[in-house]
Amino acid sequence: MILDSFQLHGRTALVTGASRGLGAAIAVALSEAGAAVVCHGNSTSPDRTAAAVEAGGGKAGTAIADLTDPSAPGRLFDQAISCFGAVDILVNNAGVIRRTPAIEYAEEDWADVLQVNLTAAFRLSQLTAEQMLARGAGGKILNLASLLAFQGGITVPAYAAAKGGLAQLTKALANEWASKSINVNAIAPGYMATDNTEALRRDETRSRQILERIPAGRWGTPDDVAGAAVFLCSDASRYVHGQILAIDGGWLGR
Repeated sequence: MILDSFQLHGRTALVTGASRGLGAAIAVALSEAGAAVVCHGNSTSPDRTAAAVEAGGGKAGTAIADLTDPSAPGRLFDQAISCFGAVDILVNNAGVIRRTPAIEYAEEDWADVLQVNLTAAFRLSQLTAEQMLARGAGGKILNLASLLAFQGGITVPAYAAAKGGLAQLTKALANEWASKSINVNAIAPGYMATDNTEALRRDETRSRQILERIPAGRWGTPDDVAGAAVFLCSDASRYVHGQILAIDGGWLGR
């Protein structure tokens, strides 16, 4: 049965940035498909997400690690292993955004955004793949890129650079690991109603301009991403490698 290939029973997932927004929706969706999920919070507790997983009959673990710290990915991975013994699915969702005109962009902000959005994702992917290869079990790595992997954005130079880099990293890792039964893919969300876009949604002019450009005529929601995440983390996508799937209400086709 084709539907069986979407099931994740017996697998464990680590979802970074799962306290709210896209990460929380993905964590709950993976659990509904059968996975045990380690919910990570960068600075905010993921307890609410873990509670939602458990309320649905799933298994959840929690971990908090500030990914602006270069040593945090290693500690986070160790916490995930201690929860369920293995990581079969890694979702690199954690991200930060700092909005400032490029001429005024602070070096510290640049470093933090690149560290969380790109470098930490690479390090977690390394650690996860190393464990997958040692077990000979294969697995799934899903990165959360952005429309700004394709476009430059305005006043978000570090975010655009990091997400563009994450899209290319997705392809690079897929080239190396596809033959090892490790699928590395990415989702590129469009304009979603999350904390990262709160400033845009409060700006009446920019919000109107954005909505006018989206063929679907609305901002996306975290649930709009969840189904694609389950697909890319399941056996249904076993021959999908190095892809960047835009979930944007038609934005890029406009």
